[in-house]
Amino acid sequence: MERKALFFDIDGTLLSEVTGEVPASARRALERALERGHLTFINTGRTWCVLPAEFKRMPFSGFVCGCGTYIRFGEEVLLKHTIPSKRGEEIARILRENRADMVLEGTGDCFLPARHSRFEPLEGTRRYFRKMGLGLERTAEQSGLEFDKLIFYADASSNFDAIFRGLSPDMEIMDRRGGLYEAAPRGFSKATGIDVVLQRFGMSREDAYVFGDSSNDLSMFEAVSHAVAMGKHDPVLDPHTEFVTKTVEEDGLEFALLHYGLI
Repeated sequence: MERKALFFDIDGTLLSEVTGEVPASARRALERALERGHLTFINTGRTWCVLPAEFKRMPFSGFVCGCGTYIRFGEEVLLKHTIPSKRGEEIARILRENRADMVLEGTGDCFLPARHSRFEPLEGTRRYFRKMGLGLERTAEQSGLEFDKLIFYADASSNFDAIFRGLSPDMEIMDRRGGLYEAAPRGFSKATGIDVVLQRFGMSREDAYVFGDSSNDLSMFEAVSHAVAMGKHDPVLDPHTEFVTKTVEEDGLEFALLHYGLI
């Protein structure tokens, strides 16, 4: 088989949300894919600093991080896009004024509100980041922050219409369900990350295979013909899914790669 480019989401695709681990079968499948000459990329909404060291040590050719705002192949950085500082300050102000709480995500660090948030999932993120040494030095209220994308939490007391008006001119807002939203600069997504990689290696979209499970994988499912949904996935992916594999815990990634003859 000719070389193909394989793109993998993390949570719910590589990483089991039941066991909190990457199955041995997934690691084995990735190693075999590389041995067959294929390119393997993580394609995640997480920025580079939020990517656990475990994944950086796994057998991947490269990484598409931060919804396509940071792309690297080995040690070579193929693309890096940061939100301009002035616009970043404006975005943070809009969210604060309209009662939303945010996590500003950069390549080197992340920034959270100084005060305790009424959104418990954000506080869970804060605890998780602290274990990684992130979000400790500066807060989301400060100026001059360098970040690539963000997530924010909103509820019935938030003015979502004002938030949308303020962010939508240059930011793509993705509904992650349950009051969680992800925002990336317009023109950047998991799909544009795929385009950069394919152009870099002179490959077509027919050469790309994507693997995911959640709503923020939609752009990469729309971008290619070979889209694989995990056994447990968001129904929003269904219209663009070519193959539904087994769940992570049932060795779904290995099953899918065998199905396509990629390993």
